[in-house]
Amino acid sequence: MQDKQSIAKTYEYAKQQYALLGINTDEAIEKLDKISISLHCWQTDDVGGFETPDAELSGGGIQVTGNYPGKARTIEQLKADIEKVISLLPGKQRLNLHAIYGDFKGEKVDRDQIEVKHFQSWIDWAKKQGIGLDFNPTCFSHPYAEDGFTLSSKNEKYRKFWVEHVKRTRKIAAEMGKQLGTPAVNNIWVPDGSKDVPVDRKTHRELLKQSLDEIFETEYPKEHLKDAMESKLFGIGSEAMTVGSHEFYMGYAVSHNKLICLDNGHFHPTEQVGDKISSLLLFVDELLLHISRGVRWDSDHVAIYNDETQLIAQETVRAKALDKVNIALDYFDGSLNRIGAYVVGTRAIQLAFLNALLEPTEMIKKYENAGKNFERLAYLELMKTKPLGTVYNYYCSQNNIPVGEDYITEIQKYEVDVTGKR
Repeated sequence: MQDKQSIAKTYEYAKQQYALLGINTDEAIEKLDKISISLHCWQTDDVGGFETPDAELSGGGIQVTGNYPGKARTIEQLKADIEKVISLLPGKQRLNLHAIYGDFKGEKVDRDQIEVKHFQSWIDWAKKQGIGLDFNPTCFSHPYAEDGFTLSSKNEKYRKFWVEHVKRTRKIAAEMGKQLGTPAVNNIWVPDGSKDVPVDRKTHRELLKQSLDEIFETEYPKEHLKDAMESKLFGIGSEAMTVGSHEFYMGYAVSHNKLICLDNGHFHPTEQVGDKISSLLLFVDELLLHISRGVRWDSDHVAIYNDETQLIAQETVRAKALDKVNIALDYFDGSLNRIGAYVVGTRAIQLAFLNALLEPTEMIKKYENAGKNFERLAYLELMKTKPLGTVYNYYCSQNNIPVGEDYITEIQKYEVDVTGKR
């Protein structure tokens, strides 16, 4: 375990190193501390939710692999797990809920009947924790989604059911934002698509547009609700065609000024989500980022500090868009300690943003504008070996958060004392 004195001493050395490049590390830490990351509740229980006892993920072109013991099976367990996660993280966090995680108290409540009262206990808990909430309609794990279509379904009964569901999630999210004093992001993702080559793509997309138009008929104050929509390249069972493609949602979001959700697992492996940020912010006011890690496909591995997360953070900071980008996690790995998955992923994203904040961007930009590409490349390479970890350790220490590998011991203890007994 590292003591604060030695951490502060090594930080002074790191501070000097960055100062030589004109970077004030104290200011970078101050900016990092204002960045809020929305923790996804579904990592705690493998996307099961609480509609029924022992509910499990089904359909929707998504799946969770692994059966590591200790997943949350009640709302109380989920809350305890998130509280533990937050205790191991510096900075600000939120909690992102799916509609299937309501406090239904054993009552059977179908998706088109959910109300604020089913989430009031979550709002009260969030207020006590001093955090905000975000929300998502759950358009999977339901009989009316088994044919692969929801908001774009040609079955009018099913389509209307899902339209009503999403309308209700917007109302609930707006109430969350109102009570907590911070706008809730309500993100719409639907699994609609075709496994094999379809002939009539157009009608499904017309129906999806019609559904969205109906959903957004009711306006809510922006200080209470932010509407987002999330595209996907393909899913299991929708390999040939996804109704809600990037082009579809980009067109809809730009024409209606909604948030576009960029999930870095939802694009072709050669596409870089970071490259899309500055383009889209020319046409919409805000973006939503769902950060995960795709390995060969949208496999929702735990986010790590890699080239992908670094570019996302760098482009956000370089575009001076920290106030225009909403950051959330979106992965679910049942093969490892779930608390550890949260902490590793969140810290990785914080590291990526700290790295971006410590970049001497204006200096490097001058070289770029002068056509001095060697100097640009050289400084970008030199930044890779600067003492980033030392600055982050100091940030953790100042917030009385376990430093370095110390958090691993904390999670192992929680597994022995809590999750291992479930």
